[in-house]
Amino acid sequence: MKLVKVSSIGLILLGLSACSSTGPVLYPNDHLRAVGKEASERDVEACRQLAESAGAREGSGAMGQVATSTAVGAVLGLLRGIIYTARPAQPNQAYTNFVYRCLQEKGYEVTGWQ
Repeated sequence: MKLVKVSSIGLILLGLSACSSTGPVLYPNDHLRAVGKEASERDVEACRQLAESAGAREGSGAMGQVATSTAVGAVLGLLRGIIYTARPAQPNQAYTNFVYRCLQEKGYEVTGWQ
């Protein structure tokens, strides 16, 4: 019974952490102020989709590590996986570079990724 409770809580936390997403942080330059927040969010999404269509993938493989940890250590592996996944994961370098360049070509200044 205790195992079921711990597993349920772990799966809920895993689900919540999977919903969080990282993205580029835009410097508030003249272009960003001119287009506004909604337009900049659309541009970021367009650049993300362009990166994906070019073959660059956002994922960093964290979910595969969670699955391995869970299989090896059962509940302890699940908890380790949840803690690992809760940390902000950085997308792979090719993906971030692609999105940075796309946004720069649109007039944005990217200060980092979070």
